[in-house]
Amino acid sequence: MSRILIVDDETAILETLQILLRREGFTVTATQSGREALELLDEFRPDVVVSDIRMPGVSGLDLLAAIRERDPDLPVILMTAQASLQSAMQAVNQGAFYYLQKPFGNDELVALCRRASETRTLKAENRALRRAIGRRDDGNVRRPVGKNRAFLEVLKLAETVAPADSTVLITGESGTGKEVLARYIHSLSERANGPFVSINCGALPENLLESELFGHVKGSFTGAVRDRDGLLVAAGGGTFFLDEVGEMPPSLQVKLLRALQEREVVPVGATEPIAIDVRIIAATNRDLEGEVRRGAFRSDLYYRLNVISLHLPPLRERATDIPLLAEHFLQVFSEREGGKRRLRLSEAALECLKRYDWPGNTRELENALERAAVLTRGEVIDVDALPARIVEERPQPLVDERPPENPTLEVIERAYIFWVLQSEGGNKARAAEVLGIDPSTLYRKLNRYGIG
Repeated sequence: MSRILIVDDETAILETLQILLRREGFTVTATQSGREALELLDEFRPDVVVSDIRMPGVSGLDLLAAIRERDPDLPVILMTAQASLQSAMQAVNQGAFYYLQKPFGNDELVALCRRASETRTLKAENRALRRAIGRRDDGNVRRPVGKNRAFLEVLKLAETVAPADSTVLITGESGTGKEVLARYIHSLSERANGPFVSINCGALPENLLESELFGHVKGSFTGAVRDRDGLLVAAGGGTFFLDEVGEMPPSLQVKLLRALQEREVVPVGATEPIAIDVRIIAATNRDLEGEVRRGAFRSDLYYRLNVISLHLPPLRERATDIPLLAEHFLQVFSEREGGKRRLRLSEAALECLKRYDWPGNTRELENALERAAVLTRGEVIDVDALPARIVEERPQPLVDERPPENPTLEVIERAYIFWVLQSEGGNKARAAEVLGIDPSTLYRKLNRYGIG
């Protein structure tokens, strides 16, 4: 849960805000001193700072300026009982996330803190994305690893369509490497020198997803203190990757369809459209044709996205690729350590990897090997460093023990999520990582299927 640092020289307000935000699930610490707040930044590492403006010594504006120097992405909500247009403009110009006038409603503050925390998380993801792009070797294209025939056919088709500007829909189970393939297509395209921008459609609430995709104008909603371009505009000249597009709410499907048809977007709260110049690559682990038949996904948007279709096979159908992928991941881990170790698998460990059916696909393999690399002191990774679920042999059920009827996709998904959650000892964050979905998407699925 997000961490909130509250700074106010009035004890009563400080205590009231602590009780309010803790009741809403935040982790809260508080101080009456702006100077002490600066010291708490490194110790407490808040996700959001809520501070009064008028305080003795270090004021709220002084605190804001110091935070902007240390951590420009840390959102600061300023409070004051003596609001003026001049002080509000000064706070916004110096980078305050929001300017709140006392007295204010409890719901308003809670909503602001949640929005500020979500914004910080999104900025952190964007930084990670930029670092990942920066790690590319001077434009050298790294071909995805694998020699399985079906996988190579997908790569060949991807290489064929990459120079075109056509929309691509990548399908496949979670963890099969859909974003890796999307980046590969981008790197081979005429837009390779432009940005590669991505968003997970299942990771954000509807209103925030709309703002991130299409942008917003100042005052269009609480917290919109300035105009902001959406990611479709920010990806201009490059590629925009829509991950988990099947999770997109119906209302936003309409806006996305219009953006693809008209090549323009209308920011939230605006009336004038903004032209976009971007190639769209979408991905999903859902059966979108089935979603269309059930009325859960717009047919016109599906056909607009499905100009070029690429389907990535699951890792269990690429058993010959497991040794290659394992060698590749271990090489990456060795490079991260500065080449101090040349990591390799023992024969017994490799056999365990080849025998396992990998429900989490390539991502699960990478995570398992990273864990093993951390637990191994030498260079040879043995069986005891692998997760227990991989080492244990799970016999296939007998034919007469299997369900007499074909289960629905929902039944399969529920059973799979439940199994992964059990395998990870109930750790939802790890389960989401293995499943290849965002934690917020996992929580929604758990609620949907009634899994405690």
